[in-house]
Amino acid sequence: MLSWAITFLIIAIIAAVLGFGGIAGTATGIAKILFVVFLVMFVVSLIFGRRGRL
Repeated sequence: MLSWAITFLIIAIIAAVLGFGGIAGTATGIAKILFVVFLVMFVVSLIFGRRGRL
């Protein structure tokens, strides 16, 4: 999930440098959403991973 977020961030940077504002904005939005999903899944896995060991 994190690798997809980084990929879309790189696409957004390249698109912004080349002057494609709409594509850059869309790719940035997708990267933000994927990063938040990654963080939520990471925290949930930490919580439930520790619960199973106790």
